Amino acid sequence: MLACIITSCTKTSNNPSGGNNGGNDTTIVTPPPPSSFDINSINDTYADVASANDYLQWGPYNVHDPSIKKFGDNYYCYSTDVAYGTDIKPGIQIRKSKDLVEWNFYGWVFNSLPAMGANFIKQEGGTPNNSLWAPYVMKVGNEYRLYYSLSSSTARLSVIGLATASNPEGPWTEKGLVVTSTADNYVQTNAIDPTVIVTPSGEQYMYYGSAWDGIYILKLNAATGFAATTGDIGKRIANRGFTNGQYNGNIEGAEVIYNTSLKKYFLFIAYDWLQTKYNVRVCRADNPEGPFYDYNGVDANTNIDHGPMIIAPYQFSGHGGWQGTAHCSVFTDDNGQYFIAHQGRPAVNSFFMDLHVRKLFWTNDGWPIASPERYAWEDNTTVSKDNLTGTWERIVLDYKVVPGYADEQISPDMQVAQNITIDAAGTINSDASNTWSYAAPWLTLKWSGGITENVFVQSGHDWENKKNTIIFTGLNNSGIAVWGKKK
Repeated sequence: MLACIITSCTKTSNNPSGGNNGGNDTTIVTPPPPSSFDINSINDTYADVASANDYLQWGPYNVHDPSIKKFGDNYYCYSTDVAYGTDIKPGIQIRKSKDLVEWNFYGWVFNSLPAMGANFIKQEGGTPNNSLWAPYVMKVGNEYRLYYSLSSSTARLSVIGLATASNPEGPWTEKGLVVTSTADNYVQTNAIDPTVIVTPSGEQYMYYGSAWDGIYILKLNAATGFAATTGDIGKRIANRGFTNGQYNGNIEGAEVIYNTSLKKYFLFIAYDWLQTKYNVRVCRADNPEGPFYDYNGVDANTNIDHGPMIIAPYQFSGHGGWQGTAHCSVFTDDNGQYFIAHQGRPAVNSFFMDLHVRKLFWTNDGWPIASPERYAWEDNTTVSKDNLTGTWERIVLDYKVVPGYADEQISPDMQVAQNITIDAAGTINSDASNTWSYAAPWLTLKWSGGITENVFVQSGHDWENKKNTIIFTGLNNSGIAVWGKKK
């Protein structure tokens, strides 16, 4: 299966609507040449681009379920086939960036549904969806491996397939199916949303799953990228709880990394509905097969909701807010700086999907924390104590589960910023029972009632007001994430 790639400065297509045309259409466009890029030109919504069906302008738009890696001088983003306001052909979207801010749309991995995946679903009596979901990309030796998800209108009838290439831009060749799930198999999760970890000793494990029965782990043959044991579906390593006696199946989109400094494996999971309360949870383990433990030391495979929740729908002042903020990709740059990327849906119209890339930091006790604002080329220069005093917007990411499984998915339950004042006298809001101290880059906020927040301070970009500012991110002593932005 050849890649559908961008190769020249003209855009041609046998199917201008962007729909599937039997795999014969190829869209050809070229990104604009590098230039000084205006970060404030990135908008929350992009109806003008969507209505024109102008792939050239997609950049950070129409991104859902991203998988990002740096290969050579470029970051590559592979994502689900979905778009606002237009039909989209199947194939896995590809984008490129030099700096994680300015993104250029490149093309598609395939120009039609992968035949092996589609045929399996048809043989099982189902109809394949006309889109590919949630890819994962990695490099093994000189081979690039892309895992894709193909599902169907039949519940649980899905496949995770593998394609390979000698270049991250393709062409890609379909190799086969790694794991499948069927409607009559009720001892397995849905076979979508793959991610793969390579251990320090070279072992490979795939994590996958959505709804039904949590997140599974499957050992791979590192040489081939397929299951180490033919027919193996793996075992469950993470699950959710129950709401009013009903199992909450809104758990999916696993991402697993190994932090070499901490010598721990971190499992990032998406909770709740992708258009509303979608949020990121984290657990960690000493072993790739688990057990993974949450902030309170509870096994992630226990039937409860786990934390910490490090990204969730949020709203700073003067902005409608962002919802659907999960299914993340976690990766590093050449200097070892961690980043976390995910979709974000603007509350003004949650059918738009934007790529959010944030810096990821680590608390002193080894938990990841995400920047409250998207990355904007900022470095980690230490912020002086004198610059902390003044008015801040503070968000506590602590939504409560509402009664009723269905009700839980309707509202994004936006976490809304509240103003606080950091006083030069060492108090907060001029209240002597609330105090702060600073040992750069860590700011400690102590609140009456026994709540202590340890937050990492850095310079950042105020995306809501299109200017630079100071931001913080951290956890309190109960494992609840706290974000801040200076006004």
